[in-house]
Amino acid sequence: VQLQASGGGLVQSGGSLSLSCAASGSIASFNVIDWFRQAPGKQRELVAAIIDGGTTTYADSVKGRFTISRDNAKNTVYLQMNSLKPEDTAVYFCHARRMLYNYWGQGTHVTVSS
Repeated sequence: VQLQASGGGLVQSGGSLSLSCAASGSIASFNVIDWFRQAPGKQRELVAAIIDGGTTTYADSVKGRFTISRDNAKNTVYLQMNSLKPEDTAVYFCHARRMLYNYWGQGTHVTVSS
């Protein structure tokens, strides 16, 4: 399965962006699908995850601003990002895990200007 992330771009502080992660195959069997981000000079961090059954979890820094969702029919996972801040600037990666296998998409750049 290949993952293709899209939707990044340049946005002003307070603005919104919606990221998409399209899979080449079915996402229904994935145990976890999530979004990570990596800012320049920093480690990759978990932003949001959607787990078996639909449970979602978020990093404290994005709670109340970001929403992760999935559409199994379209084999796509979304990350709606609202009230963006300059500190959200990073490369965003989608990731999925099925049993012991991990799948990564290429990153999509998000830049938030102040």
